[in-house]
Amino acid sequence: MIGFIQQLRQRTPLGWLQLSHEKSRLLVALSGIAFADILMFMQLGFQTALFDSNTKLHNSIQADIFLLSPQARNVLNASTFTRRRLYQAMDIQGVKSAEPMYVNIVDWKNPKTRQKTSVLVIGINPEKPAFNLPDVNSQIDRVKLPDTLLFDRASRGDYKEAIAQVEQGLPVTTEIDRRTITISGLFSIGASFSADGNLITSDQNFLRLFPKREASSVSVGLIQLEPGYDPKQIKAALESHLDNDIKVLTKAEFIEFETDYWKTNTAIGFIFSLGVAMGFMVGVIIVYQVLSTDVNSHIKEYATFKAMGYNNLYLLGVVLEEAIILAVLGFIPGAIAPLGLYHLTRNATNLPLYMTVARALTVLTLTMIMCIISGAIATRKLQSADPADMF
Repeated sequence: MIGFIQQLRQRTPLGWLQLSHEKSRLLVALSGIAFADILMFMQLGFQTALFDSNTKLHNSIQADIFLLSPQARNVLNASTFTRRRLYQAMDIQGVKSAEPMYVNIVDWKNPKTRQKTSVLVIGINPEKPAFNLPDVNSQIDRVKLPDTLLFDRASRGDYKEAIAQVEQGLPVTTEIDRRTITISGLFSIGASFSADGNLITSDQNFLRLFPKREASSVSVGLIQLEPGYDPKQIKAALESHLDNDIKVLTKAEFIEFETDYWKTNTAIGFIFSLGVAMGFMVGVIIVYQVLSTDVNSHIKEYATFKAMGYNNLYLLGVVLEEAIILAVLGFIPGAIAPLGLYHLTRNATNLPLYMTVARALTVLTLTMIMCIISGAIATRKLQSADPADMF
């Protein structure tokens, strides 16, 4: 290893010397790589925000096992199943409770601007708190009052005045489907790609808001287990005990179920994945053009190396050295710019868009691969050419 390091120190950095000789070309190459990295960072960030924002609710639910209709596509399109299945679930040893959760998306009027926006309304049994959110559990008694709900303070939109009023202990009134409701408390989950915010209330209030909905039609069944029982074993017992008209999921599977829906069954998940691929291809093309131009402009120097006995592998190493230098230097501005763009997008949309170490390493790896592929393609002419033909 020491000998290898000494060889590197003694080696003439031909790749860097060639790149730094044409500074304008180097700046153009770095700008192109940074642009490709920014594209990949933004698309990966949007994709992660898509999954995280739509599973925040799932992570906040206090349950070990979830029951869904087999026709359910995700929580917003959960379909319904009969409440009888919850009573049957209680027959299984280890099941502590089986409670219904009702879900519906609806347009409501902003309490101040009176503009309509989409919010997710969630109805639960206030006697059996369904969330691991302290703000919800400490105010759950309030939703026992008719037409009273808790509002998500992290919702997308202009709610500063309404939130400030509720924080002062003053109720806020507005409308859902021409029915007057009262906001008497706040909690935080956050907006998603499917809804601008969330409202939590009692199951009775939910049924008042949606009179066509029957109490026996459940969106999601929430099952809590006694301490010491394995959710996977109880899941298997429930699947064998219940009819085929029910889907049984552990919490991890419930979250994965939602993620898979947005990843594979919606256009937006495909678009973000395609955006990452497009950014990668843009980078490959830009770096190839730069390296190919560099190879052509130094073709006589490379011919001299070949005539002196240097093999194609050595020439490939020089070009790949240039590619790696471009990848590292281009990644630096390409990783800094998204920090500001993430902050701007987060403030504008209330989506959970943050830079992570894992994402930075992913983009760096893609950048290295992108530049190495471009370098390998750019050296094809050198590998097949005869030194005598290059002069």
